[in-house]
Amino acid sequence: MGSDRRRSRWVVESTEEEEEERFALRICACWSIEIRRPWLSIETLRGGDKEKERPRPPSFTVASLRIHRFNLTASPDSSAAHLSSLFNLTLITKNPNSQFVFDYEPLLVSVVTDPDAIFLGNGTIPAFSSGERNLTSFRGVAVASTEARELDFGDGLGLKSDLKGRSGLDLKIVMDTKVEIRMGKLKSKRVGIRVSCGEIRGSLPKGKAVSMASTDKSKCKVDLRIKIWNWTF
Repeated sequence: MGSDRRRSRWVVESTEEEEEERFALRICACWSIEIRRPWLSIETLRGGDKEKERPRPPSFTVASLRIHRFNLTASPDSSAAHLSSLFNLTLITKNPNSQFVFDYEPLLVSVVTDPDAIFLGNGTIPAFSSGERNLTSFRGVAVASTEARELDFGDGLGLKSDLKGRSGLDLKIVMDTKVEIRMGKLKSKRVGIRVSCGEIRGSLPKGKAVSMASTDKSKCKVDLRIKIWNWTF
């Protein structure tokens, strides 16, 4: 009898652990599917409580982008080009969830041309936590490239062509980081996400004047770098 009771108790404990694991996997599956198919109803996965089991992805907004410096110089034989740039970014991120906290590692921020993805500068946003229903803003984020950085031949020609043929540049902000989600005692392992903010139009500054890029139509997309999340308890 004692052996049966021990065996029965072990079965119950194992079942509870398996239920916790299934619960956690449902959380990650919901966010992954929502990013790719936002119209999919959560009831098809759970049939019940939405908010307790579904972390909605964070939102990001480029509130402003100032161009302080953009100097493109070419070597005498035009075989190479050097870029010196300085951008100033204001970013806003929102956690729409009432029961989930996002813990971010430092964000690597890059400014590139769109759609050619010619690298124009980079910067960093420090690690931070975004609490429940929290709105976090970062002002004065410096994104730069020094004159020591040499563009490859193709990028240099492409950038010169864009500057001559247009009144400005189509830009994109790309941010890479890792994030951990917490809900009570549950937490995920850190996984990579990429935030891409396009439809930004910038004009070159003249003299010492600062140029303000147009961000009114900018939209940011959040992509998971993997499909399935692993959870620790």
